[in-house]
Amino acid sequence: MISFIDEHRSVPGVEPICKVLPIATSTYYETLAKRMDMDRVSARARNDMAMKVEMRRVFEANFRVYGVRKVWRQLKREGFDIARCTVARLMRSMSLRGVIRGKPIRTTFVSAYLIPFYSEWAEDVRRSSVCLEVTGCRETAKWTSIWTSRTLVMSDGWT
Repeated sequence: MISFIDEHRSVPGVEPICKVLPIATSTYYETLAKRMDMDRVSARARNDMAMKVEMRRVFEANFRVYGVRKVWRQLKREGFDIARCTVARLMRSMSLRGVIRGKPIRTTFVSAYLIPFYSEWAEDVRRSSVCLEVTGCRETAKWTSIWTSRTLVMSDGWT
């Protein structure tokens, strides 16, 4: 959001953009100040920046296959004091994922005898769906809601 404001601030200015976006003007200026002066950044953020570099190095050095646990173990071997949950959080924020071996597990599937029920239910939803356009705080926001009164109940005859 800060980069968007930086790109478009020349024409309307910062304050009108911040009024439209859900961000306070003071937050924008505080972020700019933190970019200029690293002493204003919190200790956790500074530590995270340093650990991200090390985690990226370990991840790349091991052919991009290490997951959270192996990256954490390698960092511990190298003498870094970091929690495994911190490694997980930072790897998630950097979109780093380890390789999963084996065939993926298929957890959901549709049985042949359920297909008629699902297709009939989908047709009812298409027929009875209601779209609501709500224009309140933002003109571009569109909220869509699907209402249906049909419920899918399957019974074996005992209930």
